[in-house]
Amino acid sequence: MNRFADQIKEAALDLGIDKIGIVRAEGLHGEGRHLLDWLENGFHGEMKWMERETERRSDPRLLFPGAKTVIVAAINYYTPHAHSENGKISRYAWGDDYHDVVGGTLRKLLEWICDRMPDANGRLCVDTSPFMDKAWAVRGGIGWLGKHSNVITQEFGSWIFIGSIILDIEMDYDREIVADHCGTCTACLDACPTGAIVQPYVVDSRKCISYATIELRTPDLPANVAENLNGWLYGCDICQDVCPWNRFEKPTSETRFEPRMGETSIDPDLVLSLTPENYAARFRRSAIKRAKLSGLQRNAGTLKADAQHEELK
Repeated sequence: MNRFADQIKEAALDLGIDKIGIVRAEGLHGEGRHLLDWLENGFHGEMKWMERETERRSDPRLLFPGAKTVIVAAINYYTPHAHSENGKISRYAWGDDYHDVVGGTLRKLLEWICDRMPDANGRLCVDTSPFMDKAWAVRGGIGWLGKHSNVITQEFGSWIFIGSIILDIEMDYDREIVADHCGTCTACLDACPTGAIVQPYVVDSRKCISYATIELRTPDLPANVAENLNGWLYGCDICQDVCPWNRFEKPTSETRFEPRMGETSIDPDLVLSLTPENYAARFRRSAIKRAKLSGLQRNAGTLKADAQHEELK
C-alpha cells in the first residue's frame, strides 16, 4: 500500500492540495483531554455544540465505524492584498466559502481513491463534523500547533485551510511529526488586544474578537471586544498577522480565494443598509454568512459608534 499512498499524494497535489499527510485512525487521547479541560473552563463560550459528542471528536473510529486511515490535507489561502482601516474582514473569508472549495477538492480526491480501490469507503471532514481538524493536521505532519492555537506550516505559515478524509482501508502511514518552532516567541499573546490567548496554545473564546463577531448571537458585543475591535467587522487576523512564521506566506494558486468583489473590508454604513434579500444575494457561498445579517449589522453598528466616539474626542 506504500505505492498507493504515494499515488494519493501525487493526485492530491495535482488537485491543488498543498500539503498532505496519511496517518492511522486512532484515538486522540492527549488532545481529547485538552479539549475537555478547555470545555470545563468555559472557554467555548456560547458554542454549546462543542460540548456534544466529545468522545467522537477524539476518535474517528466512533465518527466513522470501520475507520482505519485519516488523510489530512492543507490548502494555502493567502492572497497578497491589504485591509482598509474600517470594516475589515478576516482573510479566510475574502473569497468563496472554504467549506465548498476544500470540500469539493477532497471529494474529487475521494472519488479518485474509490475509482482505484472500489472497496474503499470514506467520509469528508471540513470543519463541520465532530472532528479535531487541527489535532489531525499535527498528527499528519502538516505543521505544529502555534501558541495562537492555529496550525503553522514552515512553507505557508498559518494561512491554511485543513480538511480530512477518513477511510476504511489501511495503508502505509506517515510518521514524521513537525517539531514546535514557536520557541520563546510570544508575539501573538502580546498583540491580542483583548487578551484572548490566556496562555500559550489556549484561547478563551469569550474574549476573542473572531468568536464575538462571527459566532456570538447576543444583541451587543462584550464590552472588552467592543472597545478593542480595531476596525474588524468579521473575524480578526491580528495573532496571525504578527506571527514571524507568516513571513513565509506565498500567494495561493486557488483563484476562488481571491477577494470577492475585490473587497477585503466592507463599509459599515453599507452593511447597516442591507436588507435580508440583498444580504443573502451578496454573501451567497461566502463564509461571512456565518455571522447572519443580525450579527453583521451589530458589528457594523459598533464600529460606527466607535468612529463617532473618536470624532467627538
